[in-house]
Amino acid sequence: MTLHLPDAHGNLRAHEPRTEPLAFSGGSAFTSRTVFSAAHVVADPYADTTPDGPAAVDWDATLAFRRHLWSHGLGVAEAMDTAQRGMGLDWAGAAELIRRSAAEARATGGRIACGVGTDQLTATAAGTATATTTAEVRTAYEEQLAVVEESGAQAILMASRALAATAKGPEDYLEVYGHLLRQAAEPVILHWLGPMFDPALEGYWGSSDLDAATDTFLEVIAAHPDKVDGIKVSLLDAQREIDLRRRLPQGVRCYTGDDFNYPELIAGDDHGFSHALLGIFDPLGPLAAEAVRVLDTGNTDGFRALLDPTVELSRHLFRAPTRYYKTGVVFLAWLSGHQSHFTMVGGLQSARSLPHLARAYELADGLGLFPDPKLAEERMRNLLSLYGVDQ
Repeated sequence: MTLHLPDAHGNLRAHEPRTEPLAFSGGSAFTSRTVFSAAHVVADPYADTTPDGPAAVDWDATLAFRRHLWSHGLGVAEAMDTAQRGMGLDWAGAAELIRRSAAEARATGGRIACGVGTDQLTATAAGTATATTTAEVRTAYEEQLAVVEESGAQAILMASRALAATAKGPEDYLEVYGHLLRQAAEPVILHWLGPMFDPALEGYWGSSDLDAATDTFLEVIAAHPDKVDGIKVSLLDAQREIDLRRRLPQGVRCYTGDDFNYPELIAGDDHGFSHALLGIFDPLGPLAAEAVRVLDTGNTDGFRALLDPTVELSRHLFRAPTRYYKTGVVFLAWLSGHQSHFTMVGGLQSARSLPHLARAYELADGLGLFPDPKLAEERMRNLLSLYGVDQ
C-alpha cells in the first residue's frame, strides 16, 4: 500500500514500499579486509529517566544486535561514538557495555574492539571538560584502558574532549599518547575523529591546520609502530585519508571511518587500501558483509556494485550536523526489527526531523535493507500517524 512521505517543504510524495528484502546469509571471516561495525545501544523504553540522567540500556536487545553483526562475519567496534559516547552514554554505562559485550564476544567467537576515552572527566549535560591538566587526562585514559584490557578486548584509543581542552600544543599529545602506547599490553587502534562528528575536538593533535595535525599524528605512530595495529580516520576527506595511509609505517593499517567515501577507500588503488571501522555498517551489516566477501574473491567491480548504491543513504544519515547520525542508525534498527521501539538514551530520537527520517526509510527500503519490509512499512506508517501525517 502506498505511503505518503513528507519532505522538508511540507509536501507529501508517494512511495511504494518494497515487498521482498534482499537475502544475505551469514558467513566466515573475511580474508582481504578487516571490517568492524561500530554498534549502537538499545535504550530501555520503560526507564523513568531524563535526557541528562544516567543511560538506561536494554541489555538483551543491545547484545542481540551484536550477535547479529557477528553472525555476518563483522567485527564489533564497541562503546564508540555510534553507541552515543558523550551524547547520552556516560563512562559508567560504557564500562558496563564493554564488559557485557566482551563477554558475549568470547562466548560467540566474535571479534571486538572497544573505545578507550576520558569521558569520566566530561560533564555529560554541557559536554565541557572538567580536567585541568594533561596528567588528569592521562590518568582517565589509563582507567579506561585497564577496563578494556581486563575484558579481553582490543583497545581503540579515542580522541578526547578533555585532552583537546587542556593540551597546550602538539607536545602534549605526543606525551599523553606516547605514555599510553608504552603501557598498552597489545597493539591498539588510534582514532582520529574530526570536529564534524564532535565540535569539541576542533584542533586535535595540537592544530586546526590538518597538515600540521597529520604530522603530529604520524609522529606518535612512528615512535611506537609496534604498539599501533592501525588508525581509524573519520575526517570525511577521501584524498586526505589516502595520503595519510600511504605515509603509515609498514604493518600499520588504515581503518576508514569515512561514511561518505567508504566504497572507494576500501576497494583501494595500486598503492593500497583501507580496512573499515564504520558507523554506517550498523544498518548496512548484512549487505556490507556480502560486498566484502565478493571483494575477497578479487571482484572489485562486484564489490562496488553492491556497496556504491548505499552511499546516498549514508550521506543522508551523516549529513550536517553529522553528530546526530546516531538517530538515523537507531531508527533503521527499529524499522528492521532489531528493537521493539524508537527510543534512544538521552532522548536523542528527537535529534532528526520527520522529513529526514522519512527519506532514510525511503532510501533503506529501496536498498532492500529491511528483513521484513511489511513490518518496516507498518512502523513507518505508525510514526507518520504519530506526527499527524494522514495516509
